[in-house]
Amino acid sequence: MENMFLIIILIFYCPAALWLFLYGVNNYYMIYLFLRKVKKESSENQDFLERFWSNNSKDRLPKVTTQLPIYNERHVVERLIEAIVNIDYPKELHEIQVLDDSNDETKDVVVNIVKKYKGMGFNIKQIVRKDRVGFKAGALNLGLEKAEGEFLAIFDADFVPNRNFLCETIPFFYEKEKVAMVQTRWGHLNRNYSLLTIAQSLGMDGHFIIEQGARTWNGFYMNFNGTAGIWRKEAIIDAGGWHFDTLTEDLDLSYRAQLKGWNTKFLFDVVAPSELPVDINAYKSQQHRWAKGSIQTAKKILPQIYKTKDSFIKKTEAAVHLTQYMVHPMMIILALLSLPLIILLKPFIIAISITMIILLFLIFLGAFAPSFLYIVSQKMGYKDWWKRCLFIPALMFIGCGVAINNTKAVLEALLNIKSDFIRTPKYGVIRRGKKKMAKYYALPVNPLFVSEIILSVYCFIGFMQYTSNKKFVFGPFLLMYGMGFFYVGALSLLQKFNEKIKC
Repeated sequence: MENMFLIIILIFYCPAALWLFLYGVNNYYMIYLFLRKVKKESSENQDFLERFWSNNSKDRLPKVTTQLPIYNERHVVERLIEAIVNIDYPKELHEIQVLDDSNDETKDVVVNIVKKYKGMGFNIKQIVRKDRVGFKAGALNLGLEKAEGEFLAIFDADFVPNRNFLCETIPFFYEKEKVAMVQTRWGHLNRNYSLLTIAQSLGMDGHFIIEQGARTWNGFYMNFNGTAGIWRKEAIIDAGGWHFDTLTEDLDLSYRAQLKGWNTKFLFDVVAPSELPVDINAYKSQQHRWAKGSIQTAKKILPQIYKTKDSFIKKTEAAVHLTQYMVHPMMIILALLSLPLIILLKPFIIAISITMIILLFLIFLGAFAPSFLYIVSQKMGYKDWWKRCLFIPALMFIGCGVAINNTKAVLEALLNIKSDFIRTPKYGVIRRGKKKMAKYYALPVNPLFVSEIILSVYCFIGFMQYTSNKKFVFGPFLLMYGMGFFYVGALSLLQKFNEKIKC
C-alpha cells in the first residue's frame, strides 16, 4: 500500500519538479542571450541617436499623443501630469490625453490641472467616459479614436518619466522598418521603502534588464508592459486595437502586433521611474491580475503562434513566456507533496550514490537559476549591485509566499472564471516618515492569508521531519516555502488591522 501511495505521489511530484527545473534552465538561456547582445545593442543605440539628432531638428519630429489612463488617482495624478508637461518636446507636436475613468474627487482635481496647463499653451485634454467598459483597454481605445498623434506614449499614474523621454525613444521608430512599439525599462521611486518594495525591485529588474532584452534582441516575441512605452498608432489599428477579453491587454496586443509582422524595440538604457506597491494586498492583487491575464493570453495566442512558420525555439520561448506563472501551481504541488514523500521514502534510504549526487546537482542547478538571473541583472544595472543582491533571499521568500495567490489566478484563467480589472492603488509613497495618510484606496484583505499561514505551518512540519532524515534535499526548500507563506500571510493579516500607512 505504501508503495502505491509513493507511486501516486511521484506521478504528480516529478512532473512539477521537472517543470521548475526546465524553467530554471530557461533562465540561464535568457542570461546567455542577454549578455551576448547587450554591449553591441547599447553601442548601436547610442550611435544611432547621435546620427539621428545630427540630421534632424526638434521642429521636424512627428506628432505624439501621450495617453494617461487613470482611475481614482488623487494621490499621484498631479505628479504624473506635471512630469508629462515637463517632457522636452515641442508643444505644438505633443498632445496629452488624460483618460479619466475616476468616480471620486480625482475627476475635479484633473479638471483644475488641465485648465491650468491649457492656459499655459499645452494641448491637454481630459477625456471622460460614461462607463468603464473594457476598463483600461476601453479607455485606451477611446483615446486611440481621438488621438492626433502618429505615435502614442502611455504612462500609468504611478510613473514619473524624465524630461528627455520622448527624445530618447521616438527616433527608434525610424531605425528599421515596421517598428510597432518601443518599451523602456522601469525604475523604482520607492525601492527602499520596505523589504517588500526592495524585493519587488529585484524581481522587476530581472524581467526588464535581462528578459526583455534577451527576447527582443534575439528575435523572440516581446511584450509591451502596459506603460513607459510608445506605440505606433498604425500598428495598434492593424493588430485590431486594444482587446479586453484578457486582464493583460498589453501582453495580448504585443503578440497580435508581432503576429502581423510588426517589430519591437527595447531600450535597456532608458529608465522610466515608477512607484512600487507598498501594500502586500495591493501587490498580491497586481500579481493575481498579471498571472491570470498571462494564462488567458496564452490560451488565446498560443494556437495562433503554433500555426506560424516561426522556428521551433521561437515558438517554445513564446510558450515559456506566456505560461511562466505556471511555476506557482508547480511550487504548491511540491510544497504539499514533499512531507509525505519524505515519510514514505524513509524505509528506502540508501547510501548516496553517483545517481543521487547528479540528481542533487540538477535540483540545485534549477533552483539557483532565478537567483543567478537577479544577480546578473543587478550587476548590469547598478554600481552597488552586490549590496542589492543581499536582498535576493527576501525576493525568493516572497515569490514563494504569493504562490497560493497566483495559483488561484492561474486556475481561474484555465477554468474561464471571469473577473474585473482591479487597479493597483497608488499612494504617492516614496519614503517612510512620521506623517500618516489614510489609505482611501486600500484593497480588502483576501481571505487567502488563512491558507498561506496554514501551509506555512505544514511546510515547517515537513522541515522538522527533514531534520531527522538529512539524506534528502527537500528540507531547504520546505524551509523557504514555510518562511515565504508565513511572511506573506502574516503581513496580509497585519495590514487587515492597519487603516493608515506611513509615508
